[in-house]
Amino acid sequence: MAAAYYIGCCGKEREVENITISDLFDLRETMAKELFDGVKYPWEVLPRIHDFIVELGKRLPRELYEERGENIWVARSASVAPTACLNGPLIIDEEAEVRHCAYIRGNVIVGKGTVVGNSTELKNVILFNKVQVPHYNYVGDSILGFRAHMGAGSITSNVKSDKTPVTVKNGSAVLETGLKKMGAMLGDYVEVGCSSVLNPGTVVCRNSNIYPVSMVRGVIPADSIFKAPGEIAAKRK
Repeated sequence: MAAAYYIGCCGKEREVENITISDLFDLRETMAKELFDGVKYPWEVLPRIHDFIVELGKRLPRELYEERGENIWVARSASVAPTACLNGPLIIDEEAEVRHCAYIRGNVIVGKGTVVGNSTELKNVILFNKVQVPHYNYVGDSILGFRAHMGAGSITSNVKSDKTPVTVKNGSAVLETGLKKMGAMLGDYVEVGCSSVLNPGTVVCRNSNIYPVSMVRGVIPADSIFKAPGEIAAKRK
């Protein structure tokens, strides 16, 4: 996979620092902590999710988790509606709630205390603990940090219209991910307003808010409020 570099002044390569895993996420708030070992940028783990879940599932304590199908592990304390569609590899952690007609397509970890709502679709994602995707959300090829919340009807778009590899635009930097499918990386405590679209390669840093009915691309700084493209305000302390 291509490294996340951009060409700076004098033609020298420089790494982009403010969107690393440690900038975005508290890894104590996910059972997938080991998945991020040795990795700098969060999207680098997306191709590894399938194999990681298969291996982790085999190690889960059977007194806490039951296997409900091939490579599908569900915590005994989790609540899963009988109308939900579960496809593996999948782990649903303790005290999670998967509601009516949720569609989980596979390669998914649903964190502890997370809510996956009615008609929400998940594919190749890591949801940290206490995430909420509660109403008509599509989340694909994405990572949502601790207590991130997506309002009703908000979605991640994970494929560019011209089908070329996704880039992450961070100011003047353009980072090559090498991925044809990448949705959004949402840091801890991010709030996404209703009916917003997060375009491929979007990164929303910790503790930031997205206005409802927004179209978002690129990197949104930490502690910010995204109102419209080109209109981002710093949160008041």
